[in-house]
Amino acid sequence: MLKDDCVFCKIIRGEIPSAKVYEDDEMLVFKDIEPKAKVHLLAVPKDHFKLLADMDDARAALVGSMLKKIPAIAKQNGCENGYRLVINQGDDAGQTVFHLHIHILGGQVLPW
Repeated sequence: MLKDDCVFCKIIRGEIPSAKVYEDDEMLVFKDIEPKAKVHLLAVPKDHFKLLADMDDARAALVGSMLKKIPAIAKQNGCENGYRLVINQGDDAGQTVFHLHIHILGGQVLPW
């Protein structure tokens, strides 16, 4: 279920434009507007939930499905030599949009 006041839900509904690179019934992947790497994509489930701790079995299966698709999406978008996945959880981790999302970073050698 999407929320009215969530920026990622608005992007999923098409109310806010995004540079989409992949979409299916479960998720949307688009370019981050403040990239931290040469390639910086956001994989967002179409079901709104904030944190991994909010997952039930269906949402866990959804995240698993997303993770299964990410390798091909990353490769198609310039991450042939590897990529990093980041899921920020809560204020202390720097999560700014409280809709679970997976950062896909690559296209270059990333600092550790």
